[in-house]
Amino acid sequence: MGIPCGDDVVLIQMGKMPDEPSVITVNCPDKAGLGCDLSRIILEFGLRITKGDFSKDGRWCYVVLWVVPHDSSLKADWESLKTRLLSVCPSYLFSYYFNQQSTHPSPSPVYLLKIWCLDQTGSLHDVTKVLCKLELTIQRVKVMPTPDGKVLDLLFITDGMELLETKKRRDDVREHLMAVLGNNFITSELQLAGPEYKQLEGFSSLPPAVAEELFSCKLSNGDISVLQALCPDMSTAEKATITVDNSLSPFHTLLQVRCVDQKGLVYDIMRTSKDFDIQTTYGRISSSVKGFRNIDLFIQQNGKKILDPDSQTALCSRLKDEMLHPLRVIIANRGPDIELLVANPVESSGNGRPRVFYDITFTLKALGVCIFSAEIVRHSTSDRQWEVYRFLLKERHEFPLASDQARIQIVDKVRKTLMGWIQSAMVFPLRKSSMDNSSPYSSPLKMMEPFLLPTMH
Repeated sequence: MGIPCGDDVVLIQMGKMPDEPSVITVNCPDKAGLGCDLSRIILEFGLRITKGDFSKDGRWCYVVLWVVPHDSSLKADWESLKTRLLSVCPSYLFSYYFNQQSTHPSPSPVYLLKIWCLDQTGSLHDVTKVLCKLELTIQRVKVMPTPDGKVLDLLFITDGMELLETKKRRDDVREHLMAVLGNNFITSELQLAGPEYKQLEGFSSLPPAVAEELFSCKLSNGDISVLQALCPDMSTAEKATITVDNSLSPFHTLLQVRCVDQKGLVYDIMRTSKDFDIQTTYGRISSSVKGFRNIDLFIQQNGKKILDPDSQTALCSRLKDEMLHPLRVIIANRGPDIELLVANPVESSGNGRPRVFYDITFTLKALGVCIFSAEIVRHSTSDRQWEVYRFLLKERHEFPLASDQARIQIVDKVRKTLMGWIQSAMVFPLRKSSMDNSSPYSSPLKMMEPFLLPTMH
């Protein structure tokens, strides 16, 4: 196999029509977790993998992925995407002389961005949207309102471009913030994070009752009945099938996944494979058919077929859990306040899931829900670490957050946005009338109807 030069390691062929997928080709030395790294970056850029093929021969990896934006209004920065993908591909020269498995890239420096602005519904999402556009990743956040109607956002960020040490890049961030916040912008500061970031790196202690509800968050029998009544084929969504077959290859185990299509599906599978130290020799990601995806992977663990029944069960159980519940969403009482909590697993490398904060703030803004304060913390359970997003919601006269129907609607829409089952144009503000008995959404069954997956024929 020939050795590609720098420009040939990652090739992007953009679609000729707006609805035509773009094709990303990666041809580089293999490394552990490369599929996870590539799919995470693609998800970070707001793109969805519609299909793909990848193979490796023990030292080299060849990947072809077809991608489209999750949102038709998104304009991807293809040059920046190419640069980011190149950054996780091993150097072909380095691969011939050193053991790649023992190398760990140095972490990006963390910066503290302080923003003072007037408190206004949706401003946190506006800030988040700017940071995503500039390829700045939020690692931790602390939002603190003041009694005089202002708010201080403390955002600990890393730079995908690695340029925040330059004045031009910092000025660019400030100008974008001023443009999006307009007259609500007061001032901002950007500097390397100090000891305060180390204090936030620790693990947060959630109340035991909240933690139990959040991390065992699965659809109840009542929820499943509601979903099936509205969309009979939704019962299939709860029946993701994962099979293991050792009869087709003398050296590899065939892992077959069939499940409902959702945002970040390929990333979730690659992340789980990385956590289980699974090596994929060949894989095929089929296009979505009637809302379902089929993924076939020829895999090994520690260089061998997976023959141990307990290992097979553990892998299939974790994968099925990730297919059905990659994110956990609940609303709980926090003293006299109402708190929205969203949790997602953290990679073994420490990376969190991309664009979660973006999707949550987008949904809350679209619903007209005010955020009183917000923070991102880490939480450790017996088997893994989680990234937890905590939002204290502000009560408004227009609709009482204490209403069960309002809570159901918030949780439902946040979950569906995170899963990619609801488009931007389908998110509507909550209305006071939706809590009245005369409203067509007076029952949870009718209220959830417009926001479920389309019926699958």
